[in-house]
Amino acid sequence: MRILLTTVLIWSLSSMLLAQTDHDDTIHRRYCITIGILQGGGSLIGADFEFLISQRLGVQVGLGFVGFGAGLNYHLKPSIHSSFFSVQYWNQGIGKSFAQNVIGTTYVYRSSKWFTFQIGLGVPLEEGPAMPEDFKSPPVILLFSIGAFFLV
Repeated sequence: MRILLTTVLIWSLSSMLLAQTDHDDTIHRRYCITIGILQGGGSLIGADFEFLISQRLGVQVGLGFVGFGAGLNYHLKPSIHSSFFSVQYWNQGIGKSFAQNVIGTTYVYRSSKWFTFQIGLGVPLEEGPAMPEDFKSPPVILLFSIGAFFLV
């Protein structure tokens, strides 16, 4: 009887311990690439690369067709696959094509498969030569992008 009770106890404990283990590979991935429209610092077409520095905190850098950017991300779940809030810097244009640079906060949604979009508000820091002279920039602007993400 003692052997049976000990066996059941060990089996129960091991089952409970294994139940706590997340076998999903996406939990352990720490890198993500996003490609899309207004990605890479608000570029027309761009890409962002994000890597986790802790379970919920990520750093993001991006580059695109005439632009670049960077961000600090806080994920809602301890996974790079989850949605997050971000503080971002966008630099739209380079040299004579420089339009503006912006700093702002966004919410980035990541679906369970590949789709992502972000929306938020930003404050323009500086206007460049590509910005029309008759255009008066508002004090706060809408930041948004849409794309696809891939875990690497």
